[in-house]
Amino acid sequence: MLDALTGLTTRRPWWVLVAALLAVVGAVVLGSGVADRLRAGQGTEDPSSESALAGDVLEEHFPDSRPNLILLVEAEDGVDDREVAGRALGLAEGLAYEDSVAGVTSYWQTGSEELKSDDGSRALIAAHVSGTEDVAGPAVAGIAEDYGGEHGPLTVSVGGQTAVLNDIESTIADDLLRSEMIALPLTLLILVWVYGSVVSAVLPLLVGVVAIIGTNAVLYVIAGFTDVSVFAQSLTIALGLGLSIDYALLMVRRFRAELAAGADPRTATAITVRTAGRTVVFSALAISAALAAMLLFPLYFLRSFAYAGVTVVALAALASLVVLPALLTLLGPRVNSLDPRRLLRRRDGAAEPLSPEDAADRRWQRLTRLVMRRAPLFAVVALIVLVVAGLPFLRVEFGMADDRQLPSGTESRQVMDVIRDDFGSTATGAVDVLVHSPPEDTDTDALDAYASTLSTLDNVDEVRSPLGVYTDGANTRARTPVDALRESEDLAYLQVIPDPRVEDISPQSQDLVRDIRAVDSPLETSVSGQAAAVVDAQTAIAEQIPLALTAVVASMLVLVYLLTGSLVLPLLSVLFNGLSLTAMFGAVVWVFQDGNLSGPLGFTPTGFIDTALPVLMFCIAFGLSMDYGVFLMSRMREEYDRVGDHRAAVELGLRRTGGIITAAAVTLAVVLVAIGASSVTNTMMLGWGVALAVVADATVVRCLLVPSVLRMTGRATWWAPAPLRRFHRAFDATLGEGAAEPVRRDGPAAADPGPAHPHTPANGPSAAPDTESVLPGAAGHDRKNTEVAHARD
Repeated sequence: MLDALTGLTTRRPWWVLVAALLAVVGAVVLGSGVADRLRAGQGTEDPSSESALAGDVLEEHFPDSRPNLILLVEAEDGVDDREVAGRALGLAEGLAYEDSVAGVTSYWQTGSEELKSDDGSRALIAAHVSGTEDVAGPAVAGIAEDYGGEHGPLTVSVGGQTAVLNDIESTIADDLLRSEMIALPLTLLILVWVYGSVVSAVLPLLVGVVAIIGTNAVLYVIAGFTDVSVFAQSLTIALGLGLSIDYALLMVRRFRAELAAGADPRTATAITVRTAGRTVVFSALAISAALAAMLLFPLYFLRSFAYAGVTVVALAALASLVVLPALLTLLGPRVNSLDPRRLLRRRDGAAEPLSPEDAADRRWQRLTRLVMRRAPLFAVVALIVLVVAGLPFLRVEFGMADDRQLPSGTESRQVMDVIRDDFGSTATGAVDVLVHSPPEDTDTDALDAYASTLSTLDNVDEVRSPLGVYTDGANTRARTPVDALRESEDLAYLQVIPDPRVEDISPQSQDLVRDIRAVDSPLETSVSGQAAAVVDAQTAIAEQIPLALTAVVASMLVLVYLLTGSLVLPLLSVLFNGLSLTAMFGAVVWVFQDGNLSGPLGFTPTGFIDTALPVLMFCIAFGLSMDYGVFLMSRMREEYDRVGDHRAAVELGLRRTGGIITAAAVTLAVVLVAIGASSVTNTMMLGWGVALAVVADATVVRCLLVPSVLRMTGRATWWAPAPLRRFHRAFDATLGEGAAEPVRRDGPAAADPGPAHPHTPANGPSAAPDTESVLPGAAGHDRKNTEVAHARD
């Protein structure tokens, strides 16, 4: 397979680039309108759950019971002033005549005290705007333009769920543009420093642009068939840039090393695709498997990230294996051109220092040998650091993100803040109970008894029903004045009003939902509302987590075995990857749930974490950890095949990939932090959390834990029974041999010497020291010795 790609890219490079350019142009045209197709809804509800199905029924039969548009009316003279009341009634009546509005309820129509603020200066007009998000969103935007602002003595602000979703969509669009403006220049500067060449630094960005543009086109098509969350665009940019940089770093560095070793451009490209390309294939498969696990969950928020993630990973790998090799073949030695550091050194008259790759190689050599000499100590220290960092996650609380993930200055957020602070809990926190086929009017005892029982539950202030209002089991009023509480032909519904001290979405409100569902009644009932949606989402996630974890772990075990031929390394890899996530999960709770650093980061802590976010962050971070693990294990396996010595293979593998992993982690962290600079809390949490996981994996795990543990496992690390070894050799032959030898004029094959020194001729020897002169026992090993090493295993 890899040989076929090599032939395509080295023999017809111009054809490949022209075809890629045409594909990119087509993707730009197709994907330009992707933002208009994506949904701004939370997407964290299970569409087949009790709460969702009951919500659909309530929206159809009692639309004004589920208002998604709220006008907050404020008057200095108080909302009961005659002129104020006249103006407000006019607004409510005008709103009722809007084509998209199905029902309107206001304080001035009903006299309900729950729709008036505690100080009497504000009151609410609540309405339901019909249609899906695609229809309701623009309708609410038009209503906000017509009804918001000053109306004589009134000041009207627009809020409600649909207004919040509109603001989330526009805020994310602005944030993504800003993150691109931050990430691209910083990434280019880092890459120029890493490569020492402007030409080499531009190549990863080109691959990333191809992957992002292609993914937008694919998402445009997918969004025509199913729901796709607008939040998925953040992942497209982060993974598109991050993985393209990772893969291009690996490919370009190997290509430059082969040029420095004396290979011509076509041969260098062929070796690069067969070695580094093999690593790219396994990395893409590993990350895609982790992200694809989100397809098992019914929440379209998670499924959206699977659509975007798997697509962008596949396109980043494809561009790295097809487009990038074609560019490298045409560039040849010019890939090292435009080194700004050389110009600075000439201007200063400084002597030529070691190349950054050589200096980094020596630092990694010293670090690796130190860690392996004190392996038990470093392993214990790394484990303690990671476990302690993850302890805050033990007190995690789950909920559903609401308007408070928006910046505090957003109008829809301000409206909802006022409702929380100055109005009763009925405005946003009621739990809806749909009663199917209620008793006839002449026999309402069952409904009466059920409503009375609900009113006695803990944390219930009152229950409203078609029969009246119930407080602690007593019917306190003959009929409720709220129009939404009415009977249909075969349906009725109750509103359970929580205690004012209970937040809309909190552990107490979720417990209330469970208590309501546990009430024994002859009636057929369904519970809906925000708190019920959170409970059902948690249930849906909990039911699928075992299957998702099994799928992820099983796929990783198989992939690492196919990569290395070992049965021990796959188990260790899963353990390493799991430990690398502890710091992320601990920090998410400590920062975003507990509110530490909320001031500097600029978000409002709610005391809980969105139920779906830990699953999303696990899949992304676990996949990225596998990315770096594949880089390291692939090179260790190559060196082990070449030198036949376990300790030397671990040392060489870390030395030759340590710089790549560090550079890749830094650049990816920059991209993720730029995404995390979003003013939407969920996006902020995703960016900062995964960035921390990437840094922890590239430092504590890859630098300390991996070499120390592998030093202790010794040659047993590579163990596999004979039949599996034979199968692995056959698989390698099908994919393309991974341990291809560099072409050298000065001796036997050596490990990747790193990019050429800036002043080393393209056909001259490498500036990096030969492996054979560094490691005892490595000299004289050729491919026959490799077979002997396999036989010894």
